[in-house]
Amino acid sequence: MHLISLKNFFIGKGQPLAVISGPCVIEGESETLFAAEALVKIFSKVGINFVFKASYDKANRSSSSSFRGPGLDEGLRILEKVKTEFDIPVTSDVHTPQEAEAASSVLDILQIPAFLCRQTDLILSAASTGAIVNVKKGQFMAPWDMKNVVDKIRSTGNQNIILTERGVTFGYNNLVSDMRSLKIMQGFDVPVCFDATHSVQLPGGQGTSSGGQREFIPLLAKAAVAAGADCIFMEAHPNPAAAKSDKMSVLDFQELPQLLSILERLYRVVQE
Repeated sequence: MHLISLKNFFIGKGQPLAVISGPCVIEGESETLFAAEALVKIFSKVGINFVFKASYDKANRSSSSSFRGPGLDEGLRILEKVKTEFDIPVTSDVHTPQEAEAASSVLDILQIPAFLCRQTDLILSAASTGAIVNVKKGQFMAPWDMKNVVDKIRSTGNQNIILTERGVTFGYNNLVSDMRSLKIMQGFDVPVCFDATHSVQLPGGQGTSSGGQREFIPLLAKAAVAAGADCIFMEAHPNPAAAKSDKMSVLDFQELPQLLSILERLYRVVQE
């Protein structure tokens, strides 16, 4: 498996577990810095590598009135401050080819949203920056179909690829996670991440917003680590009830320490 080099650690087979975490969206500078500082303290107590995530723009919202974030310029400024102040890698979604170049000047990982995983121009633009590209598998995609996405990225000469499983559409307002997809996508010689928070979403389940089943986040995260995931994507918020995006499917900061401890121990067993 090709290892992904990120600051002072690697993601991939034989490496410590990595977790991508943070609020779903940038809610403001002070809120984002507070969240980053709290998460750095939480992760410092476990042997898990940490990548901070918060979106500068949530382009895929159920309603046009939903909060989307501060936008590209202001969002990147805040993420650069997080990156510098706490010396941690950062990631966010990119939605258009035009965004990719600007975002790559700050982000360590360019995240391609699931609904955009087949957009060739976006994939090629992100890959051409040379940055790490994390592509979320579309809810409509079979895992073996992601080989085409990997080939698109590699056609630019970029080998820094992560694929993320985030559930498959399973009837109205529901998703299902098939852990077999982790092994299948690792067969493309890339690290594979599991998105434990978006996988518990009930897309559009609240009418003008997505619902979610937060209580199943720990279950799916543990199942994914047991199934061999190299990385876990797990959005978290200091006060989920007040979150401006995905409030039904983000983990409370208070739940993280115990869950991370379990994931770390489980990961070590799987690696033996």
